[in-house]
Amino acid sequence: MTKPEILRLDSQQADFSDQLDKLLAWESVSNKEVNRTVEDILERVKAEGDAAVVEFTNRFDRLNVSSMQELEFTQQDLQQALDNLPEDQHKALTIAAQRVRDYHERQKGESWQYQEADGTLLGQKVTPMDKAGLYVPGGKASYPSSVLMNAIPAHVAGVEELIMVVPTPDGEVNQLVLAAAALAGVSRAFAIGGAQAIAALAYGTETIPKVDKIVGPGNIFVATAKRAVYGTVGIDMIAGPSEILVICDGQTDPDWIAMDLFSQAEHDEDAQPILISTDAAFLDQVSASIEKLLPTMERQAIIGCSLADRAALIKVADLEEAARVNNRIAPEHLELSVEDPQALLPLIKHAGAIFMGRYTAEALGDYCAGPNHVLPTSGTARFSSPLGVYDFQKRSSLIMFSEAGASEMGKVASVLARGESLTAHARSAEYRIKQ
Repeated sequence: MTKPEILRLDSQQADFSDQLDKLLAWESVSNKEVNRTVEDILERVKAEGDAAVVEFTNRFDRLNVSSMQELEFTQQDLQQALDNLPEDQHKALTIAAQRVRDYHERQKGESWQYQEADGTLLGQKVTPMDKAGLYVPGGKASYPSSVLMNAIPAHVAGVEELIMVVPTPDGEVNQLVLAAAALAGVSRAFAIGGAQAIAALAYGTETIPKVDKIVGPGNIFVATAKRAVYGTVGIDMIAGPSEILVICDGQTDPDWIAMDLFSQAEHDEDAQPILISTDAAFLDQVSASIEKLLPTMERQAIIGCSLADRAALIKVADLEEAARVNNRIAPEHLELSVEDPQALLPLIKHAGAIFMGRYTAEALGDYCAGPNHVLPTSGTARFSSPLGVYDFQKRSSLIMFSEAGASEMGKVASVLARGESLTAHARSAEYRIKQ
């Protein structure tokens, strides 16, 4: 393929802001035809349960099964997949799972209480959800890493039942995905995907239990279905295409930076790789590395499309300005490939995950660093966080007034309630006021 023409921007150019807005523009779920298809699937599964799930799975994944029982993996299937892995895969998966578990163990929220002088008790009770649904993509690629990143935080949180769904187009089962499910503590697993899998988890069927929350990435049908069932169940996020932003001072090997950009561009044609540097000559060097390395990539067509349509090489005046541009973009993945990343860190306000230093490739975070790789995209890092244990725990407020406390605070509540013309509120509080 021909060398992709990558957008070059300079933060000093007059139309930089407009050009950046145009580059970042992305509508994650906006296809009316997709919405109609998903709505039909959701309604059918809600009304017909297993029968509709089987019908849609046969149609979309080109299978020929007659019952949900044929689509469920047993615990023996999962364990056998783990036991039969080649030694190098077994070792790598086990190390990654343990690192992910160790990191997420530190996120567990704990219940707490305190008592005021008059004996009033206040606090917070942290409780895990009962059931979580884990969507694992299949088809173009299979992601055992997604199993670990979605299931282990739920398991650490104390969720009682983890229901995994993974599509198996043409009956192709990825044994590494099943092995990861065994390692991560998945309770039940089904060979279903798409909007029908989201519907089954959200509404429940004769075989698949209704869950409290659905997590995990998927295609536009999955994302649309998740958005539609939100409220019936919780969801993690509506994920857009993968993103990487690299801030480099020009001192890292340009081949390394080019490959870091490729690592996200290879996900799909809509992925967005961006490089920011204070050194224009370095941007030229990375551009040359891209031209040299792209023909060596197995997924060069996808990478080339991503680079041509959504990538940018941005020149800035200094690292402080690089941080400001980053905060405007709020990327999913941010690499600080600079001499002193700790010094730059305080200026970074928005990023899903921050990879610090020249040796910290984003790819390590995808698999085995420990922190979660399910991250906010499309600028939502401004208000969202990585998936974590806290996503599978609920917090309930604890309030227990003493007699004296109820009397004193009853006076306060009475005044405020009457100010809002809510007399029953006021009188309810006033009954407890000591005369």
